[in-house]
Amino acid sequence: MRSMNLLWVTIFLCINTIAQVKFDRNGIKTTMSSEDSAKAITQDTLKNLTITHLIGDYFIFTTYKLIQGSVFPSNGMYVVTDIGVVLFDTPWDTSQFQPLLDSIEFRHHKKVISSISTHFHDDRTAAVNYYNDKGIKTYSSKLTFDLCKEKGENQPAFYFDKDTTFNFGKHLFQTFYPGEGHSKDNIVIWCPNEKILYGGCLVKSTENNNLGYINDANLEEWPHSVKKVIKKFLNPVFVIPGHFGWGSKRGLQHTLKLLKK
Repeated sequence: MRSMNLLWVTIFLCINTIAQVKFDRNGIKTTMSSEDSAKAITQDTLKNLTITHLIGDYFIFTTYKLIQGSVFPSNGMYVVTDIGVVLFDTPWDTSQFQPLLDSIEFRHHKKVISSISTHFHDDRTAAVNYYNDKGIKTYSSKLTFDLCKEKGENQPAFYFDKDTTFNFGKHLFQTFYPGEGHSKDNIVIWCPNEKILYGGCLVKSTENNNLGYINDANLEEWPHSVKKVIKKFLNPVFVIPGHFGWGSKRGLQHTLKLLKK
């Protein structure tokens, strides 16, 4: 495995105007023409996968799992570059590993080339082995890499030892480990040009009224970690939580509120 103290990945970013694309759980809802829709992947293939345009070359994908009789959504994000697509986390639903790749290639005419998992839980890493076999370069922090092995989760092929900056031409993003919270290894990803904070499961959606799964959480350190993120990344335009909606920018503040309960 390759250890990287500081990873700089330079890729020229494709600056294209991309129409809003939404695939709902029942099929495709998009601005595509009827002719394009006829060529699209079937509705059955796209069941339980939602893709929503966020801004510029950034898109949110959501997959779903049935937990105790309720449908539970899990968010990931991807960025479209001129040489391929980079995922932030992987699909949770095992039936959506390939449909996500197919949907991205159909819409953008580019393949997924890399993924970064933000912690070791399977809602972030479920597709890692599948994508490794596809030749997709999968990354995580060293802490996540080690925990995946320890806990028997799918293990990324590569890891970075420290907070890392990925440079994609005019777009770049930075990984940041603020400390323990939802898990001992949770990182966030900051896209400074677009002011997108991809919070993963460190950040709770304002739709949540509880902290969700906390078996691996450090409830004492979690608020301190959130405050570090607030201090480091000022005035985000988008704050993307690991689960549920991202319509509000106050996910970090809402997480602190939930931690006080």
